[in-house]
Formats: sequence, C-alpha cells, structure tokens
Amino acid sequence: MELNSIKDAFDGVIKKQTLSSSKCEEVIEQIIQEIEQTLSGLKSSQPDHKIILGELKTKLMEIAPLGQLERTQKELNLVLSKYTKLLEKNFNPDISKSYRNVDFDIHTINQIVASHFYREGMFDVADFFVNEAHEEYIMDSKRHYFEMYEILESMKSRDLGPALKWATTNREKLRENGSDIELKLHRLQFMKILQHGSRDEALKYGQTNFSSFANQHLPEIQKLMTCLLWAGKLESSPYSEFLSPAHWAELAHELAQQFCNLLGESYNSPLRVTIAAGVQALPTLLKLMNVMNGKRHEWQSMKQLPPVDLGIDFQFHSIFVCPVTRDEASEDNPPMLMPCGHVLCKQSITKLSKNNTRLFKCPYCPTDVEVGQCRQLHF
Repeated sequence: MELNSIKDAFDGVIKKQTLSSSKCEEVIEQIIQEIEQTLSGLKSSQPDHKIILGELKTKLMEIAPLGQLERTQKELNLVLSKYTKLLEKNFNPDISKSYRNVDFDIHTINQIVASHFYREGMFDVADFFVNEAHEEYIMDSKRHYFEMYEILESMKSRDLGPALKWATTNREKLRENGSDIELKLHRLQFMKILQHGSRDEALKYGQTNFSSFANQHLPEIQKLMTCLLWAGKLESSPYSEFLSPAHWAELAHELAQQFCNLLGESYNSPLRVTIAAGVQALPTLLKLMNVMNGKRHEWQSMKQLPPVDLGIDFQFHSIFVCPVTRDEASEDNPPMLMPCGHVLCKQSITKLSKNNTRLFKCPYCPTDVEVGQCRQLHF
C-alpha cells in the first residue's frame, strides 16, 4: 500500500512537471518571437524606442502574466513538496533508531560473512575478507564450495563427469536423504549419448548404470530404454520431454541443494535470509520505535520484541507462541494441550491454576480445565 501511494504521488509530480514544462516552453517560444520581431523593427527604421518597447512590454504581459508563471511554478512546488514528505514518512533514512544494543561474537559474524562469500562463489572476495579479519580457520569451508562450483560449471558445459563422480562417492548418504539425484544424472547422460552418440553406446550405458535403481524406479527406466527405439528422431517421439534443457538447470539447482545438505548447511545463505527478514521487519520496528517515543518509553528498555509476521517464506521449523503471554515455547516452557483442544504454554497454565492448585477456565472457551488433564504437545 505504501509503495502504491508513493507511485501515485510520483506520477502526480511527473504529470504536473510535464504540463508546466510544456506551458513554459510554449510561452518562451512566443516571447522569443515577439522580441525578434521588435529587434527587426528597430533595425529597419528610426522609430521611437520608448513606444516600441512599451508595446513589447504590453504584448509580453498578454502572452504570460507574471502571476500566471508564478502560479504554475507554485503548483509544481506543492506536489513536489508533498512527494518529498511522503518519501520521508515511508523511507525513514535513520534506520539506526530501530537498533538495539546486542552483544555479538565478532568471530561468529566473520564466519557468517566469509561463508556467505564462499557459498556465492566469490572466492577471491572471501579470501581477502578472511585475511583482513585474521580468521584463516574459516578457509576450511572453501574447499567444499569450490568443489561444488567446479561441478556446476562443468554441468553448464554439459559435462556430467564431476557430478556423477560426486554422486557415486556420496551414494549412501544421498539415499538416506531420499534423494534420487544419481539416477537423474545418469538419465541426462543416457539421453545425451543417445541424442549425439549411437544407440549401442546408449544401450551399454543404460545396462551398466540403471540396474542398481531397478527396484525402486523400474517404470522410469523402462521409458528410458524405450527411447532407444526412437534413436535419430527423439524430438518427435512420445519421450521428447526428456530432451528439455530445463532438466539441466533443475538438476544443477537440486545438486547444489543436496551438496549443502550433506555439508550440514542450508542451501540459502543464512546472511541473505537474515538481511531479507530484517528488511521486511524494519518498517514494523520503526513504527514500534515511534510509538515507544510517543509514550516516552525507552526503546532500549524493552526486554522482548513483539511477534513480527514475516510470512511463510521465513518459517523454517514449527514454533508455538503462547496466546496468553505471547512468549515463544521452549524446553522449559513447552506447549500444553488442554482437554478442550486449545493450547497454552506451561507457564501460563501454572499461573492460571495458581501454581497448579485449582481448576481454571480456558481463555478461549468456557471449559473448566484440571492441570492433571493437560499433556505436553510435541511438534
């Protein structure tokens, strides 16, 4: 909504500026013509200069009275001023107001930044950062990401050798994760051979590499082997979908995900996710800060920030926030399921039941609840 209002205000400035500019250009053109005509008249004879200049002044005032030009400029300045104020309101340049003093471990921060550069393939930048920060131990992760980018670069040039070698080496771990990426790599290689090589070579490759996957993926293997009958005319076959270039891009993406997974790392850079979440939460924090200042409360004195809804894209695991205290559940304060089906945190139940000494009413329904009937809820 804020961006829409800003766009509308900007469009208003452009419209007003366009009208103002066109009107001024038209007036200036008329003024130039009148002055040129007057100069020509002065050169052609010996007229009374005062009379001619008086006539010129009268004509210029008729073309564009000074008040009209001033009004046009004032209208432009007015919409421009409103647009500037709207920008200041929605894009507060002093985001430091939402900052709270938090103790950070500088070594952890350096590790996060360096790891981000390595996982993004910016190896020279990462090495320079590590040397400047004197955190050489972080360079241990470089080797893994360097291997991943070598594999991905090879896939861009349609070379599956490094990818297949990695998948074969990590076969057991990949299967434990439920990944069939090795079969997908063999499928791409099989179709590449069949499309650009010979039918016999493709048949031999399939017999050698598909047999270990037959128990779980027999229907797909049967389709691949049927492609042999369409050698030389795969584009017009019922299996032309196997030739789609999109498979290469999708498999490269999946390989990067599985590679990070085996390293115990998330595919998305934690630094990138953190910054994206911060950008989304910043407007809410700035509004909260303004409310605190309006009530003359110290922003730094808040012990806990209110929940900020960042959307499903930033939900990576199950969490529970107690509807009574707004505290997030923890091991010491787990979610408890009441007999009526509603859930509160353990500390809220303890408080409502006066330290587990009496019945209490569920905050959501009129059910009387006994503490002994509540059961810890596991997500």
